[in-house]
Amino acid sequence: MIISIASGKGGTGKTTVATNLALCLSNKVQLLDCDVEEPNAHLFLNPVFQQKEPVFAPVPQIDLEKCTFCKKCMDICRFGALAVLKKDVMIFENLCHSCGGCFEVCPENAVIEKKRTLGIIGHGSVNGMSFINGRLDVGQVMVPPIIKKVRSYTNPDLITIIDAPPGTSCPVIAAMNKADMILLVTEPTPFGLHDLKLAVDTVKILDIPCGIVINRAGIGNDEVNKYAEKENIPILMEIPFDKKIAQIYSNGQMIVDELPEYREKFLALFQKIAQLIEKGGQK
Repeated sequence: MIISIASGKGGTGKTTVATNLALCLSNKVQLLDCDVEEPNAHLFLNPVFQQKEPVFAPVPQIDLEKCTFCKKCMDICRFGALAVLKKDVMIFENLCHSCGGCFEVCPENAVIEKKRTLGIIGHGSVNGMSFINGRLDVGQVMVPPIIKKVRSYTNPDLITIIDAPPGTSCPVIAAMNKADMILLVTEPTPFGLHDLKLAVDTVKILDIPCGIVINRAGIGNDEVNKYAEKENIPILMEIPFDKKIAQIYSNGQMIVDELPEYREKFLALFQKIAQLIEKGGQK
């Protein structure tokens, strides 16, 4: 079972939901923090990291002694990562998507593979729970390869919870694709509703069942509830706008530890998710 926890915008409480839900399931679950540009699940769970590994991406390097400057590599590149000059080839590594097209079309085999470091993967554990996160190196922009590397460690014998990046761009797709369920965390504000709609449109394209968690319930209006009813998307949980919860979060603590009554609420959330996944599998 793969549950991807996402949102249309940042700051809605994805990590709060992901970490507390994972902690309730303990040794039955693995948590993958795929928000690789700003991973923060480890700040709350404090896992012990046993291993770290770099993530590489292949980029082209040109052997100018073999190159005839035919421009075939430049023509096939849809990302503008190569510029063939009269007697030189300029390579813009940050634009390269590592598609491999330039390697294939070069008639002189003048394109050589070079490895570029994108980031790092951390493997750890906490309370018997497997924890894996990715971190993008400063100055790098290619996020999806790191997310895919994190997801490559998905254990089919465990419940997998993915803390996805915010938004609806390529990194989010990489974190949501092929999940069994998308849990969209939002807030009852105009901004929350606007970006929730974008996230729902994305989930519809992926054709994955989804549900909604409303965080900071009570601060805005009921437009999110009306939208969910209109789109026939179940609201699986509401977390109230509560000073105690805000203080717990600010101190880097877990809601289910400091407010034990929420452990049952998060377990109930998981049961609802499991039921929706089962219903989706029966269609």
